[in-house]
Amino acid sequence: MAAILFDLDGTLTDPKIGITTCIQYAISQLGNQPPTTDELLWCIGPPLSVSFAKLLETEDRVLINHAISLYRDRFSTVGLFENELYPEIPEAIASIRAEGYQTYVATSKPHVYAKRIVEHFELSALFDGIYGSELDGTRSIKGELIRHILLTENLDAKATVMIGDRSHDVIGAKQNQVFAIGITYGYGSIEELNNHGADAIAHSPQEILPLIPLKS
Repeated sequence: MAAILFDLDGTLTDPKIGITTCIQYAISQLGNQPPTTDELLWCIGPPLSVSFAKLLETEDRVLINHAISLYRDRFSTVGLFENELYPEIPEAIASIRAEGYQTYVATSKPHVYAKRIVEHFELSALFDGIYGSELDGTRSIKGELIRHILLTENLDAKATVMIGDRSHDVIGAKQNQVFAIGITYGYGSIEELNNHGADAIAHSPQEILPLIPLKS
């Protein structure tokens, strides 16, 4: 059976307030002046270690890990629910599953948080599995995560599609010979998606199903 992998942040849900506020909290706790919310939108999608390395202008793993710990202090209790489900997402996924496709969440976010978010929005019944990184950063790189899902679920890469809003989703898909559908209602631009080799572009959740090239 063909499988469809969905990114979480910027694809299924809009996590803008939660992610940016938690980053601001972490930076403030470190004694620095945090960027504004709009200045942090680029942080939605990439692994936190990458974002904090750039924000703090450092490669010091101890400092980066401390910033991530501060971020999670707030995110694990408040931030993960400062989140909104994109309109038409449940209906779009239900339509995809009705065509016989398996569906999975594939996010760089730790799976312990991803699972709580999916449950919070009552989406659990729409997915065959929820995959994310470990708290220590293992599989936070999207290519590594997709490879893990393919192996764990015994999926054929040529019968798998990755759907996401950022370059990391497209790059990870291409590294695994997986068809990539970029979506523009999230936080990546159409230029970003096309420049990294997206095979197709969807501008709304309802546009995804017709772009899937697989036979169920």
